[in-house]
Amino acid sequence: MNEKCRTLLRLSHLFEQLEFHIPHGDEWHSRGSISSLLDITMILARADIKSELLKEMDRFSNSLGRMANTPGVDTSRLEHILQDIKRISQSLAGLQGQLGQSIRSDEFLNSIMQRSSIAGGSFDFDLPQYHFWLNQPHAERAMQIDSWRHDINPVQDAVDLVLGLIRDSAEPTREQAENGFFQRTLPNNTAIQLVRVTLPNDSGLYAEVSGGKHRFSIRFKEAHDWQRPSQTDRNVTFALTSCII
Repeated sequence: MNEKCRTLLRLSHLFEQLEFHIPHGDEWHSRGSISSLLDITMILARADIKSELLKEMDRFSNSLGRMANTPGVDTSRLEHILQDIKRISQSLAGLQGQLGQSIRSDEFLNSIMQRSSIAGGSFDFDLPQYHFWLNQPHAERAMQIDSWRHDINPVQDAVDLVLGLIRDSAEPTREQAENGFFQRTLPNNTAIQLVRVTLPNDSGLYAEVSGGKHRFSIRFKEAHDWQRPSQTDRNVTFALTSCII
């Protein structure tokens, strides 16, 4: 529901891609790893991400800390979360310089990044050193990728922590969209960070969400031929989680 949260979701998406590709030994998975790594560093070139993550974790720490004496709170789990926030905040704060700068300044990775804007630009004759690297044993490639990503591991930990806390901050409610449309007005003092919409896999529908500071709307769409999706005229029952922390 805000650009800060959208940026974190994009980063989480790319870190998931990176984690998926690394264990596999063939060339295409290694190409996928490098592509994900370079995309992550492009997002991290934004100077405000580190400070935004630190501010969010500090806010969460203060908010959760006030819950310690609330009846019914699992104090053991709360203490574990607060310790995680403290540990990850310290690791992130300890990173020097701009996030991902060591990756962007690496000559080998930079040569790949420069050719990535050209369709098919990473082929063997364009990047012979990359071709050579891709044909090294998988263990060596995996070790090198671990070395490159070392400086951004605290970023991944921080993103996972922040998004995890946001996602777990509310319970889903059962809602109905009349003729495929649902809208909710938000109280003036409420800032929803994330809206989660859950549908059965066999519903044949997908959700298109738009929103701002005062309201959000959800349109459920059908894509019969994948060309011109249209809003369904059915009443749709779905699960809605409005995440606020």
